[in-house]
Amino acid sequence: MKDWRKRITVNPDQCGGRPCIRGMRIRVTDVLDLLAAGLNHDQIMEELPDLEKEDIEASIKYARGKIDHPIVAA
Repeated sequence: MKDWRKRITVNPDQCGGRPCIRGMRIRVTDVLDLLAAGLNHDQIMEELPDLEKEDIEASIKYARGKIDHPIVAA
């Protein structure tokens, strides 16, 4: 995937400003919740037919970037 960041959009007027997939009303957390529930990529795309596999991967990478940051200890 060349630039997964282009698949994640944030609009203050949509879904309370939460990160969504390509401007749709499918939140990154929706995708992550389905993954956490044990669904695989194909099952998620059945539940949310507007999604593409790259959207699921972008959601994972987005979440990873949010929790994988250095903490500077003073």
